[in-house]
Formats: sequence, C-alpha cells, structure tokens
Amino acid sequence: MTPSSESNRCSPLPTWLGRWEGHGIAPLVSLVVLVVFFGFASPSFATAATITAILKQGSVLAIVSVGLTFVLISAEIDLAAGMMALWSAGLCGWLYVRWAGGENAPAWTIPIVIAVPLATCLALGLASGVLTVWTRLPSFIITLAMWFVAEGLAKCLTQSQTFAMPTLLQNVGNESLGLGEWLGLPENLAVFLELPYNAMIAGVVLLLGHLVLQHSRFGRYVYMTGGNREAARLAGVRTGRIVAACLAISALAAGLGGLVNAGRLTNFTLDQNKDLLLHAVACVVLGGTSLFGGEGNIPKTIVGVLTFTVLNVGLIQINWINDLSRQMVTGLVLMAALLINGALAKRR
Repeated sequence: MTPSSESNRCSPLPTWLGRWEGHGIAPLVSLVVLVVFFGFASPSFATAATITAILKQGSVLAIVSVGLTFVLISAEIDLAAGMMALWSAGLCGWLYVRWAGGENAPAWTIPIVIAVPLATCLALGLASGVLTVWTRLPSFIITLAMWFVAEGLAKCLTQSQTFAMPTLLQNVGNESLGLGEWLGLPENLAVFLELPYNAMIAGVVLLLGHLVLQHSRFGRYVYMTGGNREAARLAGVRTGRIVAACLAISALAAGLGGLVNAGRLTNFTLDQNKDLLLHAVACVVLGGTSLFGGEGNIPKTIVGVLTFTVLNVGLIQINWINDLSRQMVTGLVLMAALLINGALAKRR
C-alpha cells in the first residue's frame, strides 16, 4: 500500500478538503455538540434569524482568520492583525468624510476610498515580513511593534472622532441576498436562504485561501517553511519571501475584515476590533491549526470560526447566563475544546 493510499484510507474526509486526520475531526465534533446543546437550551436558536446572525458575526472573523492561517502554518505569528483592521477602517472613514465629501461623495471616489486602506495594510504587512526576515527577530516582536504603529496611525489620523462609512460598505455589512425570494419560495422557507453580503465576501476569501494553500506551489512552500524551515531552505525554497508574503496576506485580510466590520457597524470608532486578534487566533487554533507551524488548512479554520461564533450567539440567547459571566463561560468552553484537541493530537 502506498503512503498516499494509506493517508486516504485513514482520512474520513475527501482529500480536496485538505489535510485531515483522526484528531482533526475533534473540532467538528465540538461544533456539533454546541449546536445540539443550544438547540435544546434556547428555543430561538434553531431559527433563520440565528443563522443570519452567525453568518454576519462570523464573516469578519473568517476573513481575518484566513490571513492568520497562512501565518501560523508558516510557523510565525501576526499580533498586528487587530490594529491593521482598525487602521484600515479609520483611514477609509477619514477619506470618505474628509476627502470624498461623505454622503455627497461622487461614485468614482468610493473605489479609491476602499482600495487605499487595503493597499496601506498590504504595505505595512510586507514591511513586517521584510523586517522579520532581515533582522532575524521573531515575528512576535516585529508585529508587536507594528501593532503600536497601526494603532498610533489610526489615532493620529482620526483624532478619536467617529466617521461614517461609505454606503456601499454599510450595505455589504447589513444587507442580504434573498435567494429564496429569487427562487420564488414561500416566505417561511425563503428566510432560510437569505445570504448576507459580508458572508459572501468571507466565502470568496475562504475559497481563495483554500485554493492557494492546497493547489498552488506557494501553498506547498508555506507548509514546507512551517514544517521544517532549514530543510525547506536546503530544498531551494526562499523561506524569507514566504514569511514576508504570509505576513502581507495576513495584513491585507485584516484590513478587509476591518472594512467589513466597520460597514456592519455603519461608523468607525477607536474601540472597534479591540478583541479581533484574540478571537481570530482562537478560531484558527480551535479549528486544529498548529501554533508550531506546518499543519492546518482553511476547512479547519471554517470549523473553528463556526464553533466560536455558535458559542457566542448561543450564550447570548440563553437567559440564565448574564453578560458578566458570558465571557468566563466562553473561555471555559474554549479551554475544554482545546484540551480535548491537544489530547487527541498527542495520541497521534
């Protein structure tokens, strides 16, 4: 039996979904357990409104988590993701109000207002990658410094003021595509087929990330760089360029997530995205991506995002858990899930 056939025999999921093994099913089981529990604990959980809430809340996490998946697989870390999202939203709001004219902005200015923040995030992420490779310092240190740079830029530019976001981003963050109505389904069924626009954007980003990681030479080099950097270098992989590219991808994804999140909230404020980094890292690790590099994929990240979002939405709907204890319960549940995943990984 060849190694590939042995791997396929042990893996219960199709190979096109990525690298899955027995212990990789644990996060999926955790997600199913949470869905079943909240389905019984909250009568309003199994409704179309809950599905829409999960998709809207999870879309921003999904977008940012894609970039962090690249970084973690390459055995690096990006601590600046949350502040990149803040800077992107702040610059977009400032350009929209101060340069384009706000509600009276000409249509041709909107692509510029959206593209410029994304371009600056890409440049800052690339700078983090180049500095990490050039100085040979841990990406933890470099991206921590970039955290303060991005946060300082956002504060200096906006002066702690609130800025409205472009109408296009507000529609993306809050409107949905009514597939049920388009198909002519009854109203009670059509509500289950309302697909939020931000979830559609997240789906495109997730698909692109999956295709790059699983079906491109760059994706293979990312796994090689994270799995054994010295061996990858000896094999001809320019690991420095891979690390720099992954950090640039993470910053770009964070910037896009910041725009989508600010559009959902309709305004930019400095208190946005304060927990985005920790939540996104939790989603990626909860899905089964290793913090030590070389292991993980986008389908696992999707499971992690859904698990985290289902947990948050479900706890909000349970009346016997108040706001003060919700965060503690979230931490305990996530800790239990991570311990189970870790125990199964050790058994492997």
